[in-house]
Amino acid sequence: MTPVELSRTVLRAVRRAVDDGELSVAVPARVVVERPRPGGCGDYSTNVALQLAGPAGRPPRHVAELLSRRLSDSPGIAGVEVTGPGFLNLTLADDDPGALAREILARGDGYGGSDVLAGQRFEIRIPYEVRAEVVADSLRRVLATQGAQAHVVHGDTAEPSAAQVVNLRPVPAPCDPAVLGRDVSRWALLLPAAHDRPRIDDEHLAQRESNPLFRVRYAHARTRALTRNAAALGFTAEPGDVRDQASATSDAPSATGALGDAPSAPGAPSAPGDVRDHDTATGAGDATRARANTAAPLHAALSIYPRTLTLAATHHAPDRLARQLVVVADALLGFEHTVLPQGEEKPSAAHRARLALAEAAGAVLAGGLSLLGIDAPEHL
Repeated sequence: MTPVELSRTVLRAVRRAVDDGELSVAVPARVVVERPRPGGCGDYSTNVALQLAGPAGRPPRHVAELLSRRLSDSPGIAGVEVTGPGFLNLTLADDDPGALAREILARGDGYGGSDVLAGQRFEIRIPYEVRAEVVADSLRRVLATQGAQAHVVHGDTAEPSAAQVVNLRPVPAPCDPAVLGRDVSRWALLLPAAHDRPRIDDEHLAQRESNPLFRVRYAHARTRALTRNAAALGFTAEPGDVRDQASATSDAPSATGALGDAPSAPGAPSAPGDVRDHDTATGAGDATRARANTAAPLHAALSIYPRTLTLAATHHAPDRLARQLVVVADALLGFEHTVLPQGEEKPSAAHRARLALAEAAGAVLAGGLSLLGIDAPEHL
């Protein structure tokens, strides 16, 4: 999708929101999309929500969230993320719908690695304190994924170093986290940003939805269970289009389709990564409509993982990685119910592709937890 085509896609989302009464504004003549600035994410970004917020009498982020929901169903868009006061960050779908899962499964723990910091050496200086030790250990691992070399030095020193010096002084833990156990204590110390005081309590041990670590580890265990259950049903993962065949056929752009100027209906076909059944694509049934586009958040979360890993390294903030793992886990848990055939269904190419995407999520969760020094359980 070219920038011009993407601009038209965003403009159609605005027009549909106006036509449906969700926004009361004049539809602009054009929408500007541009490459994200440093610190941004996705392939392109636009500030159209900020431009429309005043005339619409709405907060910019409210307008952005509204447009995000419409854009996430658009052909050619794999993911949409709202950042800052209301910027829309757009990740484009690959021409090969299975490319992302295929890359992740091929690279395994190496997915997200780059040579951004190749040849650079870092000296991480920390006090003798447990949280500093844990953060420094994870940061050293994260820096290595980006091609850097790092070593940890304890205590204050005025000695010059040939390496780039990182003075790491996270807010100390309020009490000894060892009572939580190795993995849980590391998570409790790593999840908050360095300037925030970590919370050391039994909530980190709770096996319930409100516990982010439980969700991350449970999501990984679910990916392993899906693989075992699929094998029992006689099929394995094969990256490809996660949509059902009828939905994929109906989603093919027509002469005046995805890239044309005609407005799309609210139930318009969605991007590769959609998990619609045929009746969803044709607008029939609230229950099946609820299943639409469940793969898009997972695809987006996996797509931006490499960028998150780079930012965690360059900002010396492994907490960014921990929070992204929560995003991946939540997206997987919202998607995993579509992976296995239901009732009398036979395993299809879409099921094999969904299993591949789920296994890719499992690989990312396992790799990310490893960088944090935390085990990823096969069963939970």
